[in-house]
Amino acid sequence: LGHFLLTFLLLERLKQSAPARIVNVSSLAHHGGRIRFHDLHGEKSYNRGLAYCHSKLANVLFTRELARRLQGKFQRRAEFTANALHPGSVYSELVRHSFVMTWLWKIFSFFLKTPCEGAQTSIYCAVAKELDSVTGQYFSDCQPAYVSPRGRDDETAKKLWSVSCELLGIQWD
Repeated sequence: LGHFLLTFLLLERLKQSAPARIVNVSSLAHHGGRIRFHDLHGEKSYNRGLAYCHSKLANVLFTRELARRLQGKFQRRAEFTANALHPGSVYSELVRHSFVMTWLWKIFSFFLKTPCEGAQTSIYCAVAKELDSVTGQYFSDCQPAYVSPRGRDDETAKKLWSVSCELLGIQWD
């Protein structure tokens, strides 16, 4: 809900700053995610690894639905764009709470991106001129990337949008 609420709260400022880009960091892990409407907060069953996957799928679906809703609402087509991305496997503090993962991270660190390398796709999505009118897409390594079938499910995206508004007590058409 964090990306959803933050974007909602910033929407007026984004309108004043148009053209504006909304860039959401997701992950390749979205492929392993599911939106479990019956247990959205993980109160019945929780696994931190799966929760991460679920949240990254939610980011992809949110971005997709946001892009769909923003298109055509404003006079200029490229006034707003919204895209999601996978930064790559970055040597970061992400695994700090898992001894095993920290150990594996160190062993395989030569395969991982530095934080600077991992930031490149975020920067690309935020400033690349060729993306001025590209919206609702998913990127990795500064290129369009494959989105899982669950990440392309427009009905789930719409339902997640509706449930998010309900949970936050906001009206966002």
